Amino acid sequence: MVDFLALPLVGLTAIILTWAFDFVNGFHDSANSIATIVATKVLSPVQAVTMAAFFNFMGFVVFGSAVAATIQTGIIKQNLIQEQFGLELVLSALLGAIAWNLITWWFGIPASSSHALVGGLLGAGGAAMGLDAVKWAGVTKIVAFIAVSPIVGFIAGFFIVALVMRTMSKYSANKVNRWFRHLQIVSSASYSMTHGANDAQKGMGIIMLVLVASQAALPTDKAFLWVALSCYTALALGTFFGGWRIVKTMASRITKLQPYQGFSAEAGAAAMLAVTAHIGVPVSTTHTISGSIMGVGSAKRVSAVRWGIGRRLIIAWILTIPASATISGLIFWSYLNLV
Repeated sequence: MVDFLALPLVGLTAIILTWAFDFVNGFHDSANSIATIVATKVLSPVQAVTMAAFFNFMGFVVFGSAVAATIQTGIIKQNLIQEQFGLELVLSALLGAIAWNLITWWFGIPASSSHALVGGLLGAGGAAMGLDAVKWAGVTKIVAFIAVSPIVGFIAGFFIVALVMRTMSKYSANKVNRWFRHLQIVSSASYSMTHGANDAQKGMGIIMLVLVASQAALPTDKAFLWVALSCYTALALGTFFGGWRIVKTMASRITKLQPYQGFSAEAGAAAMLAVTAHIGVPVSTTHTISGSIMGVGSAKRVSAVRWGIGRRLIIAWILTIPASATISGLIFWSYLNLV
């Protein structure tokens, strides 16, 4: 166990801010977990966030720490973290990511907390060492999944709902929706679990960077148990208290959903997130569920999806990494010029 009293003040601040980031992440992404099940009126908002928070935490039980390892070692070079201003670099990255999350939350834009954190690390690392700070193989993979995750989510949602519609075509709409009201609880729980497995692990990676910079852990150490438990708890609490400003966008402004469609969207997104959690790619859960919802809506008819909202989301997705990188880079640059 780490002796917290022995950690530098900057390190303690960074750990606390990481828990705050995880809380804000859950708060910001709460709508992603509950939007479809609330939109279809299977659960009330309070019931939905309670279930989502519980299954966020259950992601810890089911999945490993591959995403945490990517955040810890796959974005910027480890020697940079071990240098004099390593702690200040991590702190600047966190502040940039949190600032961008709060900006997009305020305007009701479901941007990516994951990519905000990646951008924060890139911006602070770039301010410290320029392009030499970046581990390009890892960053290229993450950036590629900005396009891959919503596209795969779209395709998965489209084909799952198409299969459901074909299989259930003999039954009345009321009977089908009655069945899928129960199945949607399962799909929503699965999505919440994979959401937790992806997003809580990002905080785990950041805290391990702090511990490495504080010489309280080795660069080769995997996330400690207390690190995992604390990050999952913070994310689950954030999910419970919920980002209600984004619920309207996710639940009804993209497309109107029936229970069988909600099930299909959640099942498609959960399958995608389970794969990326396993292989260690920190993807955006927001991208994935948004793409899946659009795929489900377009399976009914193309006009069922409000593509103008989709374009607005895509613009926000594209801006997230450079915006958070700019904020964190300016914070770190300002710090260096003040000391």
